[in-house]
Amino acid sequence: MAEHTSSSITIEAAPADVMAVIADFARYPDWTGEVKEAEILETDAQGRAEQVRLVMDAGAIKDDQVLAYSWTGENSVSWTLVKSQMLRALDGSYLLKAVGAGATEVTYQLTVDVKIPMLGMIKRKAEKVIIDRALAGLKKRVESGEK
Repeated sequence: MAEHTSSSITIEAAPADVMAVIADFARYPDWTGEVKEAEILETDAQGRAEQVRLVMDAGAIKDDQVLAYSWTGENSVSWTLVKSQMLRALDGSYLLKAVGAGATEVTYQLTVDVKIPMLGMIKRKAEKVIIDRALAGLKKRVESGEK
């Protein structure tokens, strides 16, 4: 079983407001940094994205990938890799939990497997950087009040 990397952050907003930003793939280039393009390819009966194409540019790693999303209730979304140029696997999730009055704890879990050989320690560090940047960007975006 592949190891995963996980981190959490508290955002001063209700879970529904946080999930609205997570689910708004078209705006990812505005706040994620690494995502340069996002295109929803398929949606479910509720209009939520089921397959999304993302064009990534994380410096040395540039990729064009398709992810399949699975929504569980109102506070959880997970994804898995459908296709990629650089990656063998990309599994992740956001889990939202209301804490206190009007705050949300967001836990981001990620497992990445690249097609090129890479030491596990370096891979975990890369996962941690991706997670930390994503959580910081999400927090900034949600707390700014931009939709």
